[in-house]
Amino acid sequence: MNSAHGIPETAVTATQNPLVAQYTAYLFGNGRMWVEFGPDTSYGKQTSSTPSTGSIPNNSAKVLVAGMKPSTMYHMRAHIDWPDGTSWVDQDQTFTTGALPTSNGITLTISRPAQAATTANDPQSGVELLDLINPDTNAHQAFATDLEGNVIWFYDINVAGGALPLKPLSNGHMLANIASSSTLRESDLADNTVRELTATQLTQMLQARGFAITINQFHHDMLPLPNGHTILLTNTIVPYSNLAGYPGTTDVIGDVLVDLDQRWRPVWVWSAFDHLDVNRHLQGLPDWTHSNALVYTPGDGNLLLSIRHQSWIIKIDYANGTGTGNILWKLGEGGDFSLSGGDPSQWFYAQHYPNLLQSNGSQMSLAIFDNGNFRVLENGNVEFDMSAPFGFVPRSRITEVTPDATAAVVWQMDINGANAYRAYRIPSLYPGVTWTH
Repeated sequence: MNSAHGIPETAVTATQNPLVAQYTAYLFGNGRMWVEFGPDTSYGKQTSSTPSTGSIPNNSAKVLVAGMKPSTMYHMRAHIDWPDGTSWVDQDQTFTTGALPTSNGITLTISRPAQAATTANDPQSGVELLDLINPDTNAHQAFATDLEGNVIWFYDINVAGGALPLKPLSNGHMLANIASSSTLRESDLADNTVRELTATQLTQMLQARGFAITINQFHHDMLPLPNGHTILLTNTIVPYSNLAGYPGTTDVIGDVLVDLDQRWRPVWVWSAFDHLDVNRHLQGLPDWTHSNALVYTPGDGNLLLSIRHQSWIIKIDYANGTGTGNILWKLGEGGDFSLSGGDPSQWFYAQHYPNLLQSNGSQMSLAIFDNGNFRVLENGNVEFDMSAPFGFVPRSRITEVTPDATAAVVWQMDINGANAYRAYRIPSLYPGVTWTH
């Protein structure tokens, strides 16, 4: 459809990320812009829609175009949608991506063992978002690939330790916990920092609001919520005297959850020291709780916390920021539930990454990665597993299987040279957009 609003002026320029282009349109009127792009003029992928900013007639819309392979020429064109229902399409533009920085010896290998004519063995569409743990600084610590294993976007964290973890936000940005400095950072797809919060700054804000807590570090997880708040997993250190088996003073490390509002101000705090018994330390002290994942339960607005060193998943009365913080239940050995048959070896131990599959009133289905450390067995033995034994080359495997009893492997990524902290299949790099190929 031709527009009566005139012909916008457009430009496609490079950004500091060699795989990301900036598409700018000067609209001379209010409107929204999205961009379709691909290796030829069939395009095939698109971005989210972005509103124009600024005052008429000097307003413009800017879209970061990401999802392209390195050292490759791409075609792209902008679509402008006006408030009166009319639209305008730009002429075809081209952009050639730059080369990737050094990969530091990391290689990715994709396989699809379950090849069949039926779509039941097709992998889920989208892209793979990876968060790797490496001993050295490496731009490939956080990146996205297509399902063929081609890197199509990366986050240049540029610090040892990487991001623990990295998560997409509903505004199209990425949220990362920069592990080495305990810094919460929001960035756009071109690696431009939007805002940051450090552990020191958070401590100052907490104490100014009457919370007598000194944040030791941010770690393992953070949880963006639908209302724009963020639950941040942190820990603090509290000294205890003459605990059983620990004479003298022990500086116990315990977890603290902090609810940050849309402006990243602390508005609700939960401390493990207020709700759990410090004398229950299944994996010893001083690392008492070592929580590793947060889950939001939308039906009641509460939180699940995976506490690895307690072998528990607990439900916390958060109630969308109005809750008491009381523990509603504990799931795991010694908790509030029993197993049919009563065999304690069937519980999970030192678990990671609970994922809410279904929630219906008082019932829920959880998927949990069971590490098995310190598993209780009938003969008194201890069972455990290791994904990267010390002294071996770091390796990881990401596997997608069918949901039936066969658990056929439909997609698999083997990573040599790094350990994968988290890996997610996400629909695309843009909120509300799904890439099907």
